[in-house]
This record gives sequence, structure tokens and C-alpha cells, in this order.
Amino acid sequence: MPTLLIADGFKFFFYANEHEPKHIHVSKGNDYAKIELNSFKVVSNFMKPKELKKIMVIMKKHNDTFEAKWDEWFS
Repeated sequence: MPTLLIADGFKFFFYANEHEPKHIHVSKGNDYAKIELNSFKVVSNFMKPKELKKIMVIMKKHNDTFEAKWDEWFS
């Protein structure tokens, strides 16, 4: 399970056997979200709205890096 970033207590990662579309899993404590990289579509969410907003800000800032890591891992 490659960890891409830990920021503000959030862990951004994907699993080694992922599938398309490109997406990132985010966890903080027992809370969890799954978000697509290109569209920022929230696929699953068990975060509070305030936490999800923070996640989106971080994802938008690091999206290019996250996509590059995804491409590198799955190429």
C-alpha cells in the first residue's frame, strides 16, 4: 500500500492492486474517503464535511504528484 502523503493528519494512499479510474484513498483515524484523481469525484466518504474540504484542498495542490505516482506504480 504505497503512501503518497501524510498531511494534517490525513494519509493519502492507494493499494498495490488498484483499478481504473485513478483514485486515492484517504484516512484519518477511523474515518475514510475514496476520491477520483481527475474529477475529484467523491466515491466513498465517511469524513465530516469540514475534513472533506481540507482533503480536497490538499488533493488539488498535490494532484499532479499523485497522478505521476499512480502512473509510475502501475506502468
